Amino acid sequence: METSQIISAIVFGIVIGALGLLAKPRGQRIGLRWTITVGIVAALAGTCIAAGLGLAETKGVNWIEWLIQIVLAAAGVAALGQFRARA
Repeated sequence: METSQIISAIVFGIVIGALGLLAKPRGQRIGLRWTITVGIVAALAGTCIAAGLGLAETKGVNWIEWLIQIVLAAAGVAALGQFRARA
């Protein structure tokens, strides 16, 4: 994974983390920091998964990598919400 991929994954992670905060159901105790952290981790993991599958190097927008990152972020926010609700 190149430095530019890591930086773009972090920036994209911040964005999807912030969007995750808007998309979460009311009543969940997840703050902005947690959703952004989950977004960054999901974006980095999605980049690694896409690279492992040979999908990271494309010309133009890499929609498959973005889809992997978004799905991981949504799953991460949902899992964190469930974990925090039980705690």
